[in-house]
Amino acid sequence: MEKKIIIIGAGLCGTLLAIRLGQRGYPVQLYEKRGDLRKTGVEAGRSINLALSDRGLMALEQAGLADAVREYCIPMYGRKIHPIGKAPFLSPYSGRKTDYINSVSRSGLNIALLEAADEMDHVNITFNHKCQHVDLADSRAHLVNMETGTAFTDEGSIVIGTDGAGSAVRRSLMGQTTRLRFHYEQSFLEHGYKELHIPPGENGSYQIEKNALHIWPRDAFMIIALPNLDGSFTVTMFHPYNGKEGLDALTTKEKVKQFFEKHFADLIPYMPTYLDDYFNNPTGTLGTIRCAPWQAYGRTLVMGDSAHAIVPFYGQGMNASFEDVRVFDDILDQNKGDWNTIFQKFQKERIPNANAIADLALDNFYEMQDKVNDTIFIKKRNLERQLEQTFPDYYSKYSLVTFQPKLSYAAAMKKGRWQDELLMDICKKEENPNLESVMEQIRNGN
Repeated sequence: MEKKIIIIGAGLCGTLLAIRLGQRGYPVQLYEKRGDLRKTGVEAGRSINLALSDRGLMALEQAGLADAVREYCIPMYGRKIHPIGKAPFLSPYSGRKTDYINSVSRSGLNIALLEAADEMDHVNITFNHKCQHVDLADSRAHLVNMETGTAFTDEGSIVIGTDGAGSAVRRSLMGQTTRLRFHYEQSFLEHGYKELHIPPGENGSYQIEKNALHIWPRDAFMIIALPNLDGSFTVTMFHPYNGKEGLDALTTKEKVKQFFEKHFADLIPYMPTYLDDYFNNPTGTLGTIRCAPWQAYGRTLVMGDSAHAIVPFYGQGMNASFEDVRVFDDILDQNKGDWNTIFQKFQKERIPNANAIADLALDNFYEMQDKVNDTIFIKKRNLERQLEQTFPDYYSKYSLVTFQPKLSYAAAMKKGRWQDELLMDICKKEENPNLESVMEQIRNGN
């Protein structure tokens, strides 16, 4: 009988991976350094809602879980923009009414996956166990029981690290930098985030539009809000650290109150606890991680945020991690038993696409922050929607990434950026572009 597969990290990626491997009949040991979310709950201020889109759903469907997860989802059909001094307006994600993304609770989704994993005979989950390091060539994980302090070693056929941006498994790869020619890059935005809250209205009603991702863009900073099933909204303030109105300067309730009255006066009535939320919840960082290789000796592998953490502004972090699981599963299907080949093919396929979505997420940060109010940008978005409504074969860059899950991130980025440049140029020069002419240019260019 084959030794068990050891997975380090029972977050979204690791738990879905454990489920899929368990469905294939592999014995899986899943370790998680935190306690069981079903018993401990979520740390305050760390529950940023996620946008589940077609790529993530495609992976969940492969595991037979998509329908169950949809029960936790709220469809969002576009961005509801809230400019200062102007009426809010909806910017649909697509010209097709069937295209939408889903707001889903990170903890709720993780709990649903843990429940599914717990029902599987081949999967064992052990909480409160932290990985210290991995012997890469021998598939041995060195762990410590966080409750007793007892250290021990577990050995499997392979070890897969899905233990997030601070991955101990990735650090083990980094420990052999010269031998593996390991490259590691970590960069941070000069912005952090604070989680705030809009409570439900009367009888669990939604105080603002339910089926939209709300954005209050303010050039150098912004606030977004995503709906929850109970009528509340998870509100996230993305804000620079520096400057006279930066996070480092907003140190008293009076300063924060004055800041919100100046920039977000329309939002204050919906957030009675915003001052307490601001000071009680931690400030989170926003970073990107790139590394290579993702595997060593055909025995140890990283995937998900352990391999490619990104900023949240394309709503693709979770979707990219779920796509890792789907692609890994497809490659495993073609090369059963040959872990070295599986690992090599997986990283060759996924590293360029992980880098592409990292770049796109950074692009979208600047777009959401200061372009959604720009006249030419709005004109371009309107043109894109008209094209999508008129021509079934047209997809904007956002739609290519979000609603075309069979197209790789790298291909979607290349095609989407080219289209963006073309349409922005047309919108600068022409007041009412002819749709047939525009579409002909796009088809000829592709």
